[in-house]
Amino acid sequence: MSWVYLTLAGLFEIGWPVGLKMAQDENTRISGVLVAVFFMAVSGTLLWLAQKQIPMGTSYAVWTGIGAAGTFLVGVVFYGDPSSLGRYLGVTLIIAGVATLKLAH
Repeated sequence: MSWVYLTLAGLFEIGWPVGLKMAQDENTRISGVLVAVFFMAVSGTLLWLAQKQIPMGTSYAVWTGIGAAGTFLVGVVFYGDPSSLGRYLGVTLIIAGVATLKLAH
């Protein structure tokens, strides 16, 4: 169950940078901050639950890896962030690292 918590924590980690991006617009500043705080709280709680069974270094690396890769993809798809072969290669390496940590556990 701890890996389910960790995966969910990583997915919720994507929400808080999105909230901070929303907060850049004056019209959605308050709701953006609230979104960010909500996702931080849920993500942090799930990470805490995962760390009961998964070593801290592994859980933190997987958590941030899922969050980083997911945030990159959300940025490209929904916010027009730049994309290139090199950037996709970088995200692929992050995902490969996360998978390696899971397999080596």
